[in-house]
Amino acid sequence: MLITRRDLGRLTLGAASAGSLLHAAAKPNSNFGGVQIGAITYSFRTLPGSAEEILRYCVDCGISAVELMAGAAESYAGAPSAPAKGPGAEALKAWRTSVSMDKYKAFRKMYADAGVKIYAFKLPPTMAMSDAEYEYIWNVGETLGANHITMELPADDAHLARVAEYAAKRKLRIAFHTHGQGGSSGFEKALNASKFTALNLDVGHYFALTGDSPIPIMEKYHGRIASLHLKDRKGPASAPPGARGGRAGGPNMPWGEGETPLVQILQTMKKNKYKFPASIEYEYNTPAGSDVLAEMKKCVAFCRKALAS
Repeated sequence: MLITRRDLGRLTLGAASAGSLLHAAAKPNSNFGGVQIGAITYSFRTLPGSAEEILRYCVDCGISAVELMAGAAESYAGAPSAPAKGPGAEALKAWRTSVSMDKYKAFRKMYADAGVKIYAFKLPPTMAMSDAEYEYIWNVGETLGANHITMELPADDAHLARVAEYAAKRKLRIAFHTHGQGGSSGFEKALNASKFTALNLDVGHYFALTGDSPIPIMEKYHGRIASLHLKDRKGPASAPPGARGGRAGGPNMPWGEGETPLVQILQTMKKNKYKFPASIEYEYNTPAGSDVLAEMKKCVAFCRKALAS
C-alpha cells in the first residue's frame, strides 16, 4: 500500500493521526537472515523532509529501522530555525535546554506504530556546546529509543575525551562515523577513550580510501561496532585525478557496480550473527529516469538477495 502526498496532506501534525494511517499499511521488515538492514535518513535529503514524510519513505521502501538525523525530529518537536550564528542560534540553544520530551515520545510512538525502530540519533555534540546541550542530545536519543548517538570521529583529543566522558556518564554510547579517519590506530584511540565509545563504521569510505576489505576491521572490532554505513564505492585507484593519495577515494557507484565487497560484508554479518544494524546511506548520483525512492528500494533488494543464501 503506497501512501500518497495527498493522504499526508489530510493528516494533522499529531502523531496519533499520522501513525493511524501508516499503521494501515503493511509494516516494513528489513531484517534479512537475522541481519537488521536500516537506513540513515540522510539518504532522503533531497526529498521533502518532515517527520511524516520520512516515515512514509521508510514504509514505502520496506525499511524497518533507521539512524535518524536530527532535523526532522527537532522540527516535529517545534524547534526554531537554526542559523549558525547570531540570535537564532541562541534561540535554538534556549529551546533545546528547556523543551519537554513529550513530542519526542510522540515521534517514537508514530514510528513504532508504523513498524520503524529508531536505533541511532545523529545530532553531533560539539566543543562549543554547553553541558546542558549535551544533556539534551542524550535525552532525545534515549527518548527516541536509540541505543547510540552518532557523530564524526573527533580530530581533537579534548573533544574525544569530552564526548566519551559524557557517554559514560549517561551509559548510552557515542558511535563515531568514519570517513577517511581512523584506521586501526585511530579506532583504538577512540575505543580506548571509554567503554561507551563505539564505531559507526562506513565500509564504503573505508574501502574507497584504503582499497582494503573492511571485513577484518569488522571481525576485530565487532563487539564495539554500534552500526555500519553501507555504500558501494570504487577503490583509491579510481579516485579523480589530483585526489589520489588524499581523502577523496574512489567514487560512489550504484550498488553492484562498485568494488566494495558488500555481499561478503553482509554475509559475514549473517554468518557471525552480528547484531549491530547496517544502514543504507544513499550517496551515488540518481540515474536518469529513476528517483531516490526507486534507488533505495534497489539497495534494500540488494541486501535481501545478499542475505538470502
